[in-house]
Amino acid sequence: MVQLIVGKKGKGKTKQLLDKVNSEIKVVSGSIVYLDKSTKHMYELNNKVRLVDVSQFFIENSGEFLGFVSGVISQDHDLQQMYFDSFLKIACLEGQDILPVIEKLDQLSKAFEVDFILSVSMDEAELPAALRDKIIISL
Repeated sequence: MVQLIVGKKGKGKTKQLLDKVNSEIKVVSGSIVYLDKSTKHMYELNNKVRLVDVSQFFIENSGEFLGFVSGVISQDHDLQQMYFDSFLKIACLEGQDILPVIEKLDQLSKAFEVDFILSVSMDEAELPAALRDKIIISL
């Protein structure tokens, strides 16, 4: 399943994402990975959550990002959840249509039973209509 936390930049999406991941780690039996554009939030995450600074991997487009996510999934058979902070930035989707990438994430989610929770710097009204049912928090 793909879930979205949406809102304009500076509305508090990262705090919501951090709160969610830190509460989920207590009830999830598998592992959790948190992808971010830096290690700035390292000390706000539970130490059982694996933080990956995506900027270190020279990802240049959304196809490479999906390949990266697939690689993370392939290396951890206990992976249950992945959190993407600053999704548009780390997936190289700023100013682009996000629907195809989220559809691919949905396919990966179903195939490997991994839930994706994304923080998306867009207003709910800016999202494609097909994605509105995936919103869990709108700020």
